[in-house]
Amino acid sequence: MSYFDAASSAPLHPVARQALAASLDEGWADPARLYREGRRARLLLDAAREAAADAVGCRPDELVFTPSGTHAVHQGVAGARAGRRRAGRRVVVSAVEHSSVLHAAGEDAAEVPVERSGRVSVPAFAEAVREDTALACLQSANHEVGTEQPVAEVAGVCRAAGVPLLVDAAQSLGWGPVAGDWSLLTASAHKWGGPAGVGLLVVRKGVRFAPRGPVDERESGRSPGFGNLPAIVAAAASLRAVRSEAADEAVRLRGLVDRMRARVPELVPDVEVVGDPVDRLPHVVTFSCLYVDGEALLHGLDREGFSVSSGSSCTSSTLMPSHVLRAMGVLSEGNVRVSLPLGTPEAEVERFLSVLPGVVGAVRERIGAPGGTEGGAEEEGVVVDAVGKRCPIPVIELAKVMGRVRVGGVVTVVADDVAARLDVPAWCGMRGHEYLGESPRPRGTAYRVRRLH
Repeated sequence: MSYFDAASSAPLHPVARQALAASLDEGWADPARLYREGRRARLLLDAAREAAADAVGCRPDELVFTPSGTHAVHQGVAGARAGRRRAGRRVVVSAVEHSSVLHAAGEDAAEVPVERSGRVSVPAFAEAVREDTALACLQSANHEVGTEQPVAEVAGVCRAAGVPLLVDAAQSLGWGPVAGDWSLLTASAHKWGGPAGVGLLVVRKGVRFAPRGPVDERESGRSPGFGNLPAIVAAAASLRAVRSEAADEAVRLRGLVDRMRARVPELVPDVEVVGDPVDRLPHVVTFSCLYVDGEALLHGLDREGFSVSSGSSCTSSTLMPSHVLRAMGVLSEGNVRVSLPLGTPEAEVERFLSVLPGVVGAVRERIGAPGGTEGGAEEEGVVVDAVGKRCPIPVIELAKVMGRVRVGGVVTVVADDVAARLDVPAWCGMRGHEYLGESPRPRGTAYRVRRLH
């Protein structure tokens, strides 16, 4: 089996395993106590904090450990917003932030759109930061497509406006520190090969911060409760170990990902590779396949021995497309995210490339995907009723009838699947037809497409 989902959770690093086992004997006592066992535990906690702070690039007294990355995000957003309540409660976020950030910011957060690559526009972000803004949030790199964000530039904009910037560094911290004059930072140990259940929250000196929720004297009052000290020690040790390997592994994995980005579209027809081709994490590649059910594709790859992730609406229990893909305006159906863990053999990447065409082909055949555009007819227009049909069926039906319409004619697809709002325009872009827009219908939404060739 090949585990290709490190962006969700990296395999436990050997150093983390060793540190965890060793600290179980010394790190079980309360580090707040003054007796011998407590002092030993305190030494371990202080050493872990110093190691983590060195990796982040902050002072040890600016960093606290939390029960998870999500907990760190919610504490960071709530505390920063409360600390600046006199300025206002407005929170500015990019449209592709991790769901934990969006939930913490609330439904009234101001979302800054992104380019098709998933990268936020610095001028657009600057325009969104106003006098009544309590906090701005920007990830260092996107969790789904790997696109790196202009954190240093946005941090400069926020600093000039007197607004703190919180950076979600969960995906990038294992590869290096986050540049720029940011104010708060969060991360999660299981993303870099540490144990689950450990997060980081950094609040720079001088940032107004008022902890929300339960409070006690631990972790500067910012993360209450008795922490899992052995896991904290293992998290800090593994972060240091991963960093020591990062430079060489980044070069090697980037080469493997570049190979996948180039060869997947050559091996599989009707594929769109998404995310920034240059400014991206070294180990992530994401692509979407036309006429493919995402859940079936993941199951097919799993049977071939590959564990991958997906932002496709077809893999979600809510049948909602990924908010990241939606914000980028890219194809959502048949989406696959490959994120290579440290040490991934080149041979396994080659094996993935060899089995992928067959898996995609089998899924397309099973759901009746078109093999080509039918021709011969000269109808002015065709209406496709795809109400009640889920991704990717509406686009498959569109492709099957396009050849019946004369050049310049219009096909109208009526669908109630929310993924069609992304997939129909994306299909037009891939096939070279003109997307004319949408309009509401009693039984769904009508999407109009003009045939151009």
